[in-house]
Amino acid sequence: MDDSPKVKFTHEDGKLELSGKSLPEDVSAFYAPILEWLENYALNPQPLTEITFKLTYFNTASSKLILDMLTILEKMSEEGKNVVVNWYYPEYDEDMRDAGQEYSEMVDVPFKHISYNP
Repeated sequence: MDDSPKVKFTHEDGKLELSGKSLPEDVSAFYAPILEWLENYALNPQPLTEITFKLTYFNTASSKLILDMLTILEKMSEEGKNVVVNWYYPEYDEDMRDAGQEYSEMVDVPFKHISYNP
């Protein structure tokens, strides 16, 4: 479905990627397994955990769940784990750029802000 982001987990290399649009009909139901996976992963993470957001749009309900994901990463970072967030945004999309900036100010996790030309 086009209204839910594409999600890719790879526990073996510590990578998680969300891309596309995030406005699923039931945001809590959509993100629950992702948060559960991330909580479980945090118990035994890889030496480097890399989460990539390459969203073109997300609604307000999704923004709260994205923050929940980042909070789990922040906890991992506080425990001495290597964590990095890649925040991709279309070069013309100031709102998406600003959203990434705001998230990076809310949590103490290394952020890379990367513009791209879609």
